[in-house]
Amino acid sequence: MPIKLRVLPEVPPDSADVAYYSKPHFWRAAGEVVGFNLGLWAFDRYVQRGDFAYISMNSVKENFRKGFKWDNDKLGTNMFLHPYNGSLYYNSARSNGFNYWQSALFSIGGSAMWELFMECEYPSTNDIIATPIGGTAIGEVFFRASDAIIDDRDTGASRFGREAAVFVISPMRGLTRIITGDAWRVRTTRGRLYGTPPVSVEFSVGTRGIYLNDEASSSAVGATAEINVEYGDRFEVTSTNPFDYFTVRADLGVVSRQPLLSQLNIKGRLIAREIYDVASRKMSVGLYQHFDYYDSDTIHKADPSHVSRVPYKLGIPASLGAGWMFRDASNPQWTLDTYLHGNVVMLGSILSDYYHVDERNYNLASGFSIKGGVNFVFNRDRFSASLSHEYYRLFTWKGYHRDTNLARSDPRTLDVQGDHSAASFNVSELRADLRIWNKLYLSAAVSHYHRSTRYRDYPHVKSNTTGVRVMLTYKL
Repeated sequence: MPIKLRVLPEVPPDSADVAYYSKPHFWRAAGEVVGFNLGLWAFDRYVQRGDFAYISMNSVKENFRKGFKWDNDKLGTNMFLHPYNGSLYYNSARSNGFNYWQSALFSIGGSAMWELFMECEYPSTNDIIATPIGGTAIGEVFFRASDAIIDDRDTGASRFGREAAVFVISPMRGLTRIITGDAWRVRTTRGRLYGTPPVSVEFSVGTRGIYLNDEASSSAVGATAEINVEYGDRFEVTSTNPFDYFTVRADLGVVSRQPLLSQLNIKGRLIAREIYDVASRKMSVGLYQHFDYYDSDTIHKADPSHVSRVPYKLGIPASLGAGWMFRDASNPQWTLDTYLHGNVVMLGSILSDYYHVDERNYNLASGFSIKGGVNFVFNRDRFSASLSHEYYRLFTWKGYHRDTNLARSDPRTLDVQGDHSAASFNVSELRADLRIWNKLYLSAAVSHYHRSTRYRDYPHVKSNTTGVRVMLTYKL
C-alpha cells in the first residue's frame, strides 16, 4: 500500500483492558474447540449427510491404524477452508486470554481431534499442517480486526452493530463475548487489547480481464473488488508481539467460470529489529509468517476444438522467512519504499497438468519463495506506482509410480502428493493510483502469471496468463 491514509488517530491500549481480557481461561477455550467440532460434525452428518461424517468406534480405530495420508480435496477446501477452520480453533483460545503462540497449540489440538475422531476418512497429512499454521495467520488477522471494532462503553443499536460485526469477523470471539456477557456489559473503557493502532484500509471496485496465452488465446472479463489493509507501523520494532504489523490483500471477482476468491495474501511480522533510522531513511529486518493463495478455473473457449485449460492454481498456507524493508522519505516531493522477503515453504500446492484424482488437480509440495517490490509515491498522496514480483519454487517429492492408473485408483488410499515434479510460479504486477478527488483514486494494474513445471514422467509444461484491472479505489 504505497499511499497510506490512516483510518483513525492512534490510541494506546488501556492497562485495565489488557489486564481484564488477557486472563487465560483454559477450560472455556477447550470447550469451545470441542463444541465447534461436535457442532460441525452434527451439521455434516444430519443436515448435509456427508459420507465422511458417519463415524463410529471402528472408524476411529481405523484412522489410528492407517495413519495420516495426503488427501484429494479441492484447492479451496485444503488451502483456504481448512486454514479458516484453524482460525476458529485459534480464536477460541485467543478470545479467552491466550497469546499467539499458546493459541496455535489449540489450533493444532482442534485439527488433530477432527482428523482422528470426526471423520471416517483417513486423517490428512496436508490438513494437519495447513489447518493450524494457516489458521494462526488468518486467525490473528481476524482477531486484530475484531479488536478494533469493540467498544465496551457503547450502548443501544450502535453497540449491537459493533457486537454483530465482531461475530461476523471473528465468530469464536463473538461467541466468547456472548458466553461471558461481555457482549452487552458496559464498562468505562473501550475493551480493546490493542487500543486503536495505525490502520490503513482501501477498497477498490472495477473490472477485471484474464487472458490465458494458449493456442486459443482464451479470455474472460467481469467485475472485481479488492481489499487492502496495512495494520501497524512498518518500521515500529519496539514491540515483540506477533502481528503488531501485517498486511492483507484479498481479491474477489464475478468473472465467468472463475472462483469468487481469486487471491489472498497475508504477511505478518513475528519479530523485527531496526538497523537504520537516520534523516527520514529507515531500514529494518524481521521474521515474517506468510499465507498466499491464487486461484483460477477453466476459461470458456469459443472454439470447442481446443482443449480447455486452467490458467493457474497456487496455495501456500504454511510459509515462514526473513524480510527486509527500506524507506527513503528525505525528499519532500516523493517517497520510496522497497522490500524483500525470502521464505521456506513448509506446505504448498500448485496446478498439475496430469494429476486429476477425485477433486484434486494440483500437486502438494514444499520449497521456497522470494518476494520483492518497490513503491514510489509522488507529492505524498497524489500519485503512486508500484512494481512487485513473487517467485515460488515447489518440489513434489512423494509421487506415484509411472505405471499407476489414476482413473482406477482409490482416492482414499492413494497416498501421494501428486506428480513427481519441480515447479516454479512467478507473479509480477505493475500498479498505478492517481487521486481524482479527496480520498478517491483511479487505479490500473497489470499482472502476469507464469508457471513452469518439469515432470519426471511427462513433458515439461509452461503457462502464461495476464490479468488487467481498472478500478476506483477509496482510501479510508
